[in-house]
Amino acid sequence: MRKQGLGKKIIIGVTGIFGSGKSTVSRIFKAYGLTIVDADKIARRYLSPRTETYKSIVNHFGSGILRAGREIDRRKLGKLVFANPRLINKLNSIIHPKVIGEIRARIKKIKSGIIVLDAPLLIEAGLKKVVDSLIVVIIDNDELIRRAVKKTSLKKAEIMGRVKSQIPLRKKMRLADFIIDNSGTMKETRKQVKRIMGKIQGGSCGEARD
Repeated sequence: MRKQGLGKKIIIGVTGIFGSGKSTVSRIFKAYGLTIVDADKIARRYLSPRTETYKSIVNHFGSGILRAGREIDRRKLGKLVFANPRLINKLNSIIHPKVIGEIRARIKKIKSGIIVLDAPLLIEAGLKKVVDSLIVVIIDNDELIRRAVKKTSLKKAEIMGRVKSQIPLRKKMRLADFIIDNSGTMKETRKQVKRIMGKIQGGSCGEARD
């Protein structure tokens, strides 16, 4: 990282494996007044029946992924694609260009300050070059499963299928400027975020973008 003042735009990427708690970390950053660009929220909009991506997904994966109201059932879609690398790659090829385009457009509109890009597939989607610093959120494997089962009602096999579809955590960690261990209490996670905020506010961050 290069030392940088805060008069310009600074983009902090937050990523991790499925269930690691990156969105929790992003919410803590939001409490500091930072702007959050949430890739998951953007992606969900492109699953809406009003979009071209919806039509492409249904045409490719079939009506079996739909609820009675014609909305895409994300669990059904996930169960289908996460069991087959070819299918997950196809889904990503449909939705990623739209999501990446919107992420870039949103970031471009913001002229100054610190932006947090919350993206589970930040590295996989080639967005690392967009950020000035990368935070990777890690978690103990048993704790990941416990929390994910409680939060999503997914079975252990489904959880591990989603984890295995992403770049291994150890590889993401090698690319990180900061690592946050979210295995413990919320208080412990907040302390780690606070330390990173101190470094960012002190100018220890990547090169700012205009």
